[in-house]
This record gives sequence, structure tokens and C-alpha cells, in this order.
Amino acid sequence: MTLSPTLLQTLQTRFEKNPNRHKGLKWAEIQKKLLANPKKLAILQKMEDTGGEPDVVGVDKKTGEYLFYDCAAESPKDRRSLCYDRQALDKRKENKPKNSAHDVAAAMGIDLLTEEEYRHLQTLGNFDTKTSSWLKTPENIRNLGGAIFGDFRYGTVFTYHNGADSYYAARGFRGVLRV
Repeated sequence: MTLSPTLLQTLQTRFEKNPNRHKGLKWAEIQKKLLANPKKLAILQKMEDTGGEPDVVGVDKKTGEYLFYDCAAESPKDRRSLCYDRQALDKRKENKPKNSAHDVAAAMGIDLLTEEEYRHLQTLGNFDTKTSSWLKTPENIRNLGGAIFGDFRYGTVFTYHNGADSYYAARGFRGVLRV
């Protein structure tokens, strides 16, 4: 995978078009940090290549890291039709999906959004109005065979549950990258 020469420009343009996502942040500071972290730039390229449209949505108050979330209007197209994790994938005997959300996210170098992060994303716009996204699932739910996902319908953010081994053409996942 090679970095697109236009990746930084794409990220800057998206940053400038969506100021409500990152009030008080300056692109020059973010770009400086990105240029100092070529591995993180490569991960952002993967997020972009799979349809995630990553953008800065804030700063982690504890670490000072910039938070890039997938901000595509719908769950990234190239990350759909996946069950939740490897355990769920291995459990399926027939009609297995091509992969799991956890495995794809790990290969990309990102984490699935938590429910809290997903709800924060939804304060920045309306996302997943036609799709849904797997979310990082609490262990107590996962240990019972379930997993959670979210979407936005009827003017409301919903979090649901499903068997972790389920998969649908309209369900993918959104990730977060800390830079």
C-alpha cells in the first residue's frame, strides 16, 4: 500500500469543510503531528481507501492525541458484511462472511468505536441513517455470545444487540485512530 500524494490535502479539505467536528483545533498542528508519524498516515490511508472518510473529531484529554473517526455518512462500504470477531467467525459452520470486524480493524491499525465514541460522532452529524456499525462490545455481553451495533433512525441514536456471528450487507464498522 502506498500513500496517496493527495491524502494530506484530502484530510485538510475535509477538516476545513466540517469545522463543527473539531472546534478550536488548528490544521497546521494536526498536519505537523501527522508528518511526524508516517505509520499513522499509512493507517489513515487505509481508512480512506476503505471508504471511511476519516476526520479529526477531538483530542483525548488524557493523552493529548488527536482522534480521527470514520466520518463517512454510512458505514464504510468496503468494511461491511462482517461478523463481529474471530471467535464468531470460527463459530459459523455455513455461509461464513469473508472476515470479522475486529480482524479487519486490527489489520488496519484502528479500534472499533465504543458506544460512547459512537454517540459523540452522532452529535457531529447524522451517520448510519441507512446502515449500521458494529461497536466495541462490553465483555459481559460478548461472553454470552452477543455484540452491539448502532445506527441513527427516527432522529435518534440506537444501540442494539445481535449474535456476534451475524452479518448483514448494511452493517460494517467505524474506527478510531489516535495520533
